[in-house]
Amino acid sequence: MKNNLSICSISFFILMMISMSFFSFSLFFLVNNVSIFFEWEVISLNSLMIVTTFLFDWMSLLFMSFVLLISSLVIYYSKGYMMGDLNINRFIMLVLMFVMSMMLLIISPNLVSILLGWDGLGLISYCLVIYFQNVKSYNAGMLTALSNRIGDVAFLMAIAWMMNFGSWNYIFYLELMKNSIEMEIVGGLVVLAAMTKSAQIPFSSWLPAAMAAPTPVSALVHSSTLVTAGVYLLIRFNILLCNNWLGQILLLLSGLTMFMAGLGANFEFDLKKIIALSTLSQLGLMMSILSMGYYKLAFFHMLTHALFKALLFMCAGAIIHNMNNSQDIRLMGGLGIYMPLTSACFNVANLALCGMPFLAGFYSKDMILEIVCLSYLNLFSFFLYFFSTGLTVCYSFRLIYYSMVGELNCSSLNMLNDEGWIMLRGMSGLLFMSIIGGSILSWLMFPTPFMICLPVYMKLLTLMVCILGGLLGYLISYISLFYVNKSLNNYLMVYFFSSMWFMPYISTYGIIKYPLILGNIVMKSFDQGWSEYMGGQNMYHTFVKYSQGMYMYHNNNLKIYLLMFVLWIIFLYNFFLY
Repeated sequence: MKNNLSICSISFFILMMISMSFFSFSLFFLVNNVSIFFEWEVISLNSLMIVTTFLFDWMSLLFMSFVLLISSLVIYYSKGYMMGDLNINRFIMLVLMFVMSMMLLIISPNLVSILLGWDGLGLISYCLVIYFQNVKSYNAGMLTALSNRIGDVAFLMAIAWMMNFGSWNYIFYLELMKNSIEMEIVGGLVVLAAMTKSAQIPFSSWLPAAMAAPTPVSALVHSSTLVTAGVYLLIRFNILLCNNWLGQILLLLSGLTMFMAGLGANFEFDLKKIIALSTLSQLGLMMSILSMGYYKLAFFHMLTHALFKALLFMCAGAIIHNMNNSQDIRLMGGLGIYMPLTSACFNVANLALCGMPFLAGFYSKDMILEIVCLSYLNLFSFFLYFFSTGLTVCYSFRLIYYSMVGELNCSSLNMLNDEGWIMLRGMSGLLFMSIIGGSILSWLMFPTPFMICLPVYMKLLTLMVCILGGLLGYLISYISLFYVNKSLNNYLMVYFFSSMWFMPYISTYGIIKYPLILGNIVMKSFDQGWSEYMGGQNMYHTFVKYSQGMYMYHNNNLKIYLLMFVLWIIFLYNFFLY
């Protein structure tokens, strides 16, 4: 056990050092406006060259530093969270492989090398989701893997289509993308791949299902790595989405995703699923602002969101540990008294998610919503943006009410305390970043302040929506009898909203069950049926019959040879006679 724990400490230290160095380099690259394109020829055989390319600019280095910072703190946190696990060594190795896949995806300007990181993320996420080996985890892992395979196929088709251009280094063709039909096709396939990886409608159901993984994995996967891979890819392909039908479709779908996740989280009672749905809502926000052409804002919100969302998952993990592995928020209550440090971290992360002024989430969220007010946008999308923001604050305050207010509703034998010091140290690093991270990034990425001139009522609209959402969430939870009665009276509507608009059922039946049944019928009828009977098997039986006949001839049987000799004489006689 001591050896395993030392692996956690060594991994934490190394990743933290690399993260700090990458952050320093990203500052240098940002200030001096430098990019390095690095090409490594792996094999050269006659005219065949296998070349690996890397792109180092401020964006890739900054994102890598954040991913490494979060993964180092998650590994340190795992030292306490997974202490009783006999296979912690295997767990840490999987997490490190996951981080390596993400690194490869971030620094690749080449579609083929991106695919290596992309598929690495998909495969290792499957291994991590099924880490707790039970039926629920296996089902969740299969849903995750098969949903992501759709995007992988789209990515492979994009690679095949890029052969028209003679190279897979897409950064050379970014200017071409504006007015080329071929690049629109590539762009459509890349957008489809990004939508599956970032769980946009209609591929949303895998993200809450992936909560079957251990909580440290959720903290890493659902903050800065797997789900943000699609957003990051589209940030690199951002020219494709400007004034284009692709951008318009993505804006609609991502807005609906944001709305659907915010609505669903208000009906959910599983602690980890509420946080997963909030991730889905924030991914919708990133995608929608990206589809409007503001890729820097999407990147800014992606980084700030990674900080407070990882902290939120870590706090949830500490609470679940203390609640005897119960995730139902109805059994919680009064945690602020029993677990003050964890509750403080939890509340800071929740307020950062809501966009509380001067916390990390405020700087990116407020700027996004003000830019939306300033942009040329239809009323439906405008409504989705602001109503979804109100829903975010609503479910956050509902969660705080259920977990922090009142008396503990769980077993009185529970020993609730803040004594998981290893977990608390892991959380404290992210707590610090969740408070100051937004302002630091804002000053770095936007050294010249944005001047957004709006009327007073529109300037205050974001703040008012947040306050009203918080009040509504608290009041509905407080008057729980009213809430329960209304839920029972409108059972079908509540069931529809709480089950993510029936998407898990559509995904499991539409993507997994019926296609697999159809595939089995096709295999039995064609591959192992008519195709075999008329093809391979028929030929096999025919050749067996002929070879048996030939074997009989070749057998040294005097009767056959005499018969053949007589027949041969008769043939020659008839031939020469006539």
